[in-house]
Amino acid sequence: MPQQDGQIFVGASRNPDESINKDEFLTLKFGNRHGLVTGATGTGKTVTLQVLAEGFSKAGVPVFCADIKGDLSGIAVKGEPKDFLLKRAEEIGLAPYEFDQFPVIFWDLYGEKGHRVRTTIAEMGPLLLARLMDASEAQEGVLNIAFKIADQNGLALLDLKDLQALLNYMGENASELSSKFGLISKSSVGSIQRALLVLEQQGAENFFGEPALKISDIMRVGNDGYGQVSVLAADKLMMNPRLYATFLLWLLSELFEELPEVGDPEKPKLVFFFDEAHLLFNDAPKVLIERVEQVVRLIRSKGVGVYFVTQNPLDVPETVLAQLGNRVQHALRAYSPREQKAVQTAASTFRPNPAFDCAEVITTLGTGEALVSMLEGKGAPSVVERTLIRPPAGRIGPVSDAERRAIINASPVAGVYDETIDRESAFEILTERARKAAAPQNESAGDGWTLPGFGGDSNKSTGRRSGYQRETIMEAALKSVARTVATQVGRALVRGILGSLKR
Repeated sequence: MPQQDGQIFVGASRNPDESINKDEFLTLKFGNRHGLVTGATGTGKTVTLQVLAEGFSKAGVPVFCADIKGDLSGIAVKGEPKDFLLKRAEEIGLAPYEFDQFPVIFWDLYGEKGHRVRTTIAEMGPLLLARLMDASEAQEGVLNIAFKIADQNGLALLDLKDLQALLNYMGENASELSSKFGLISKSSVGSIQRALLVLEQQGAENFFGEPALKISDIMRVGNDGYGQVSVLAADKLMMNPRLYATFLLWLLSELFEELPEVGDPEKPKLVFFFDEAHLLFNDAPKVLIERVEQVVRLIRSKGVGVYFVTQNPLDVPETVLAQLGNRVQHALRAYSPREQKAVQTAASTFRPNPAFDCAEVITTLGTGEALVSMLEGKGAPSVVERTLIRPPAGRIGPVSDAERRAIINASPVAGVYDETIDRESAFEILTERARKAAAPQNESAGDGWTLPGFGGDSNKSTGRRSGYQRETIMEAALKSVARTVATQVGRALVRGILGSLKR
């Protein structure tokens, strides 16, 4: 059955005797009520993700998703008639079964399989940086002080070398700064610096810098009315799971901070698929899980739907799981006690169907078959149904290197993010001041060198001047005028829900 207005065709449910029961849909006006796609490896989660992404795109809803294995890139080209696809289409009464391609922008933190995607240290904020570095409570406290010093003294924190320079200053002046901001342990500063070096070796320097990603560039709708599908190449990124999870959480928090309240629209403004979601919650401190729960709960009113994709429903904390209204459960194994518990947990989250035992069926589902329960009516979950997932319209499997390159070259953001911009920021300012301190003849006798606001004449020249007025960290945290957060506080700094800097 073709997609109907206001709905995405997911598949057809079956009766206990294997006959077709009815068509199953995801209702677009409930698309921002979030969702969950779970199942063991090889059960069809990626194809289900692709089917949902295609449906949202065709309805004019932009999509952001991570491509863990490369298979999801095939959404950018038309599918091909294959026996198993045609058989599934016939089984569920999908006629005509039409192949299609969808507008895709490829992104890659490393700039190899897509456009470079970056943010600044300021926008990441101390909480997510601490998570990225697996920092202790004391080290997180030092990071918070570093951001406070940058806030007060107009030091733009854009990339890793900016933070390193500020930490060097803090270590050298720990006693003086501790009396102003609280204890700054040199050992904590040193531990953070070592963690930053490890991050740099793991490729995190590719993530921090400018030009930073504009949220508007992942929320495009094409001239044909299809929502743009942003596909993040994550195969290499997954070698550093903490960076992967932190990046996606940062992006989610950016969406929350920047998008206006829209209530419950007729269709989402954006749908965000968080694949390998267990990486977000593994060993996460309680405060971070609480922030994630808060973001998921509140971002719905911004028109953003968040869909977690993972193997096991136990991977998602109960407080977050309770907010995921649209559910697709593929097969689970039930050999170990934990796996048996996962089956029971998954079964207990569905509205029961008297026609079958949910827990029993979960272990016997075939590939491309799932238990499906979507929100309907006034937002209540539908009775769970055993469903054959429809075949996708795009290609199942990856695009070729030549196809990927052609798509990247024709992208609406071609050339925008590919070259790094390294403008004057904390590193250059502090380096210049250190140079002056080493050349007393260039300074007034006995003045030494200080950060603005820490003694001395804060109006002195900082040395070389660029051709523009140096931006403060308040301004550096903004990617463009389009990303300005309009508030009543004028130019006052406020912290976002995950600790990033906003105007």
